[in-house]
Amino acid sequence: METERFEALIDAILAIILTIIVLEIPMASNGSWEALFEVRLDFIIYALSFLVVFNFWNYNNNIFSIVNKVNNKVIWYMGLSLFILSLLPYLTMFVAENFDSFIAHAAYGLDFIVCGVISVFIANELKNSDKANIALQVALKSNKPLYYTLTIMVIGFIIGYFVYPPAITLFCLISIPSLWYFSKRQIT
Repeated sequence: METERFEALIDAILAIILTIIVLEIPMASNGSWEALFEVRLDFIIYALSFLVVFNFWNYNNNIFSIVNKVNNKVIWYMGLSLFILSLLPYLTMFVAENFDSFIAHAAYGLDFIVCGVISVFIANELKNSDKANIALQVALKSNKPLYYTLTIMVIGFIIGYFVYPPAITLFCLISIPSLWYFSKRQIT
C-alpha cells in the first residue's frame, strides 16, 4: 500500500486531537491576570500535550517521508497508537484538574509509554514491509533510541510514585527531545 492516504489520515486524526485539547481549556472567569493565573495548569498541560502530538506528527512525518509502502500490520499498529494518543484530550484535563494526583500523572505517562512500545512494533514492521528501502533500514536500524526514551519515562514513574507525581509528566516531556537526541547520535 502506498503511504500518502495513510499519512493524510494520520494528519487528520492528530488535527482533531489538538482541536479537542484546545476546546477543553477552560475560559478565564474574567479579563484579569489573576483569572488567567487560575487556569495556568490547564495551559501548561495543554502546551505539553501539544508538544506530544506535534512530536508524534513530526516523528512519523520524518519516517514516512522515506517509507515507500506499508503493510496491514503497520496500519493496525498505527491505528492502535492513534487510538491511545486520542485519549490525550481526556488525560490532559485529568492532569490539569488533579495536578498533585499520582493516578492522573500515571495515566498520562502510561499513554506515553504505550505509544512508545507500539512505536517499537511499528518500526520493526516498517522495516519488514519495505525491506528493499535502504534509507528506511538505516533510519530504523536500531530501536535503542526508543528504549532509551522508555527508560526515561520509567524513571519518571519511579520518582513520581515515591517523591513527586508531576515528575511523571516532566519526564515524559524530557523524553521528547531525548528521542531526537538518541536518534541523531545513532545515525552519526
